[in-house]
Order: sequence, then C-alpha cells, then structure tokens
Amino acid sequence: MAQADILHVDLDAFYASVEQLLDPSLRGKPIAVGGGVVLASSYEAKRYGVQSGMPARQARLLCPRLIVVPGNFSEYQRLSDEVFAISEDYTPVVERISIDEAWLDVSGSVHLFGPPATMAAMLRTRVLDEVGLALSIGAARTKFLAKVASQVAKPDGLVVVEPEHELEFLHPLPVDLLWGVGPVTKAKLTERGISTVGQLAEVQPQALRRLLGDVAGDHLGDLAWNRDPRPVNRHRRAGSVGAQSALPRQAPSKELVSQTLRRLADRIGTRLRNKDKAGRTVAVRLRIPEQGSISRRRTLGSAIASSDTIFRVAEELAHNAIKEEDVAEITLLGISVSGLRDGVALQLQLPLGDGVGSPTSVAAWELDKAIDAARKRFGRHAVDSGAAAFGRRSVPDDFRELAEKEI
Repeated sequence: MAQADILHVDLDAFYASVEQLLDPSLRGKPIAVGGGVVLASSYEAKRYGVQSGMPARQARLLCPRLIVVPGNFSEYQRLSDEVFAISEDYTPVVERISIDEAWLDVSGSVHLFGPPATMAAMLRTRVLDEVGLALSIGAARTKFLAKVASQVAKPDGLVVVEPEHELEFLHPLPVDLLWGVGPVTKAKLTERGISTVGQLAEVQPQALRRLLGDVAGDHLGDLAWNRDPRPVNRHRRAGSVGAQSALPRQAPSKELVSQTLRRLADRIGTRLRNKDKAGRTVAVRLRIPEQGSISRRRTLGSAIASSDTIFRVAEELAHNAIKEEDVAEITLLGISVSGLRDGVALQLQLPLGDGVGSPTSVAAWELDKAIDAARKRFGRHAVDSGAAAFGRRSVPDDFRELAEKEI
C-alpha cells in the first residue's frame, strides 16, 4: 500500500541559522548574511521584510536593529555535510539538491525504524541535538508534494501528507506554491480568478495550454493533481549546470551585465571542464523588480565548455533581452548550460559553426585549460580574468561557490 515515504528535508534559514549557532549572542536577533547585498536573513529579520537579494541599505531601513555579518562559508559546508550524514543513517537513498535541502526515500527503512513520520521526527531531533540546527520536513508519496509539505511546515516543523488526504491538503493551498508559478504566471492566473491549487485543478487542460503554453500548462495541471512520477535518485544526473548572481536593484548597464556574466561563465565553464562535460544550449535569466523573470536561450551547433564562448553567447542573449523588453532595472543575472554530454577533449578542434572551432575560440579553450591547471595547483583565486577580477563583486565568491548548484 502506498504511503508517505518520500521526505523533503529543508534546513530553516540555513546561513543565518549557522551564524546564530556559531555566535550565541546573535540568537533571537534580526541578522543578515552578506555585505552590500543581503544573501540570507534570519526569521527575526524576515518579519521586517528583509529578503535575500535586497540591498543592505534598504534592509537597514526596514529593520534598524539589523545585524549584518559577512559569513562563515567553510562552516556552512561542514554543517550541511554533518546534517546529511545523519540522514544517511536512516536511508542510503538521499538526493541532495542544494546545500540545505534534500529528498530521502525511506520506503526501504520502515522495517528498521518504523513509519516515515517516526523517522522524520527522529531525524529532526537528532539534527537539533547533534548539530544544533532546526529542520523542517515534509513527508508525502511524491517528491513534489513532500517539498510543498516542508514549506508548509516551516519554520521548524513536520507535516505528513498521507495518500488518502493528498488533494484535501493540496487543493486549498495558494497556487504560487506550485513549481513554475512565478509572479508573471501568478498574475495571469489571478486575472482569471485562480488563486488556489484546487481552482487550477478544475481548469480544463486545453484552457491551461492556451493560457500558459503547452509545456507550462501540462506541467501545472499535473502538479495540481499531484502527478509526479519522479523517483528519489541518489546518483542524480544533472540536466544542466548553472550559476546566478543576486544584485542590488540597479540599471542593467553594459559594464555591469558583462562583468557579472563573465564571472558566471568562468565558474560554469570550470565546472564543466572539471567534470569532462560540455553542453549545447546556453540560457540567461534576468530578474526584474515587480515583474518577475525573463529568460532567453540559444542552442549551438556543437557542445561547448569554453568559459569565453559561454560568456559571449550569454552576453548577446542578455543584451538583446534587455533591449527587447526595455528593462530599466534588474536584481539578478543567471546563466545555465544544458544539453550536456560527456567528453570535451576534442571540442573546438573542428570548424563546427557558431564561432566554435575558430582560431579565436581554440585559443580561448587553450587559455581555459591553462587557467584550470594553475587553479588546481595554486588554488581557485590564483588566476582570474581582468574583467572578473576587477569588476564589482556584490556577493562574496565563497558564497557563490556554495550557492551555485547543478539543476
């Protein structure tokens, strides 16, 4: 019989909670991690409206007692590893999806530890006692609903959705809890009187496709009925490699966009080459205040892993999007490379189009490999491009490396 044997484990306000753990004098106080930009905030700060990506100056206006700390980046990784090492005491099937969250399939462990709800409660107690951090857990039959349940459980809670009560739990919830419902989609649904998951579930599939497009319409229609067949995959294979940078609210000048994208492309290219991967599709995402996000993508004739090539494609996409949409301000830039394949040793050796394989591109590839070798020997910051090294760094590099994840 089906049961709620998928757990979504989420560390509450992780970065800020770690700071409060390391410095007990910060407990119960509104704090933000970051510098010029808020990277994360405690629940005490969130009550004043302090959010990640917000300029620190604005955050202090909202919360005059706000304490801003720079961050202990090595501690974030260490404590995260400790938490998920504990989770593996209950099941080997752990799919980590970021530094502070993971799915667990506990179906094979019920004969050892009892029902999933019992295991979830045990895990929460152990993490609090042994690591000192609060954990919110959602338990359900599907990965999607388990994640929704963990969001409902926050902060520091446990919500179990038994199979016979799935729709009873899901349908009254706000529609923007569904994956894929951002500000733009939410506005379209609100215009048609759709504010809950249950109201969305009653819309005919053809009408949803007309409103949101075929892919998004079918996707949200499935989620509204909790149709999510994905298993928890311990050895999850990434479909793409991405990185993004939160920025203070500002005009998207050519200098800002290019410097930020070059940094992101450098990180993505390095990760691709270290994994002996290459990808054909480059996408960029821009977050616009009060309007949500816009994205553009381009599929190349061959797979790439050159930082410079990724940058040049992303830069063109971003500048075109800014011009086409008449973007006045942005708060985030991101790049992802998808359509991944193994083996990049022979790439750029033939003239494959899109500038890939040109003498300039081959030279950039050789430079990338030399930089990779220097960094492996002398450390990540031993070599950097001039634009990336001297550009504005709104978010510390150590935090970027923790926050960037395969998606």
